[in-house]
Amino acid sequence: MRRLSVEDRLWHKSSYSGNQGHCVEAMEGKVTKLRDTQNRNLGHLEVPAPEWNALLSALRTS
Repeated sequence: MRRLSVEDRLWHKSSYSGNQGHCVEAMEGKVTKLRDTQNRNLGHLEVPAPEWNALLSALRTS
């Protein structure tokens, strides 16, 4: 069995992902990182935490 790196253990399925198999993984910190669960090898997006929190707040109020 492959051992997960420390960084791999910090990723988790986003609570905004449904159970349809189209999942997004997130890693929160000073920078929020997002990646496609099915295409991890394609990299990830990085968003500074304050901007990510502002986006989520705006989505909740709309």
